[in-house]
Amino acid sequence: MALQFPEIDPIIFSIGPLSVRWYGVMYLIGFAFAMWWANKEADKPNSGWTKDEVSDLLFYGMLGVILGGRIGYVLFYQFSHFLENPMYLLRIDQGGMSFHGGALGVIAGIFIFAWRFKKSPLAVGDFVVPMVPVGLLAGRIGNFINGELWGRATDVPWAVVFPTGGPVARHPSQLYEAFLEGLVLFIMLIWYRKQPRPAGSVAGLFLLGYGTFRFIVEYFREPDAHIGLYAGMISQGQILSLPMVIGGLGLMLWSHKRTATARA
Repeated sequence: MALQFPEIDPIIFSIGPLSVRWYGVMYLIGFAFAMWWANKEADKPNSGWTKDEVSDLLFYGMLGVILGGRIGYVLFYQFSHFLENPMYLLRIDQGGMSFHGGALGVIAGIFIFAWRFKKSPLAVGDFVVPMVPVGLLAGRIGNFINGELWGRATDVPWAVVFPTGGPVARHPSQLYEAFLEGLVLFIMLIWYRKQPRPAGSVAGLFLLGYGTFRFIVEYFREPDAHIGLYAGMISQGQILSLPMVIGGLGLMLWSHKRTATARA
């Protein structure tokens, strides 16, 4: 009764040695949305942002995503492979990106940008985070199209048999993540920031929301075969998400408390 994975070629078209892949297009969609959103926000009266600052911020952000995502994947998920062959870090042709590593890279980029342009890192973080969920949504759809990062075995009516997952029906966990980490988180952030909020609280909500949603979806996602579950119950993704939950909640509470103290 399971759904058969649709036969989607991960390569859209090729011209000589150059291939355009769906996953790469999803990255472009995420970046295009970020560019549109950031410029729209900068155009608002008294935004405190210029078009040149937006361009530089997006540059730092993209570097953070790419470098942090790759380094994080190698260190968090393939560290033993890296110790055997350090050059594996540069083998981006073999794939492998980590959201948690990319998030750390973006955070580093935010601090460097804020220092260079003399802006508050908290305010820059609040400006950045609404752009992220749409990119996550597109990226998870790219994972689904590639037939990768599928879920655990299940008998739910919408289970999918993935070509690379054997004959077992599995949760389409990529789509769960696209919905929660992408659409739902985006709506939460847009709703929350409609009213003036303390600096850092929007970024805190993003960390809390993503960490919580990722922790939940990990129960449906197949653990990495070479890592498995720690103590038979918690995955690497959940371990990496816990600091986001704690840090996001702490940042929200601290930012609201700081504002209340300043008003007293």
